[in-house]
Amino acid sequence: MKTLRFIAVFTLLLAASACGSGKNASGSFYKRHVEVSYYGDKFNGRKTASGEKFSNSKKTAAHRSLAFGTKIKVTNVANDKSVIVTINDRGPQKSGRELDLSKSAFMEITDNKNHGTLKVDIQLIK
Repeated sequence: MKTLRFIAVFTLLLAASACGSGKNASGSFYKRHVEVSYYGDKFNGRKTASGEKFSNSKKTAAHRSLAFGTKIKVTNVANDKSVIVTINDRGPQKSGRELDLSKSAFMEITDNKNHGTLKVDIQLIK
């Protein structure tokens, strides 16, 4: 009986620690340490895959499969700066990249304005 109780308690503790490991106050981690880039200015005014007009001054992003309207928190792993963006387009076109951020979202979290890519953590907000 003691062994069974120990196994039950151990299993509950293990499950509780696993549930908390990928979450924080903002939501669950979707991906960690992935590469993102940003849209060039030439895309301003063009239609996105969601039908919205693209603007580099809005906080938006392109992702290959997340639903349009999904809000995500993007955190630069180098400096811990974060921005919340809304998915409104499909992309990025370059393999190995997880997101294309609008320029304003990218510039909000970078320390080096001359870099075209960042390593980030992505959390689902809703």
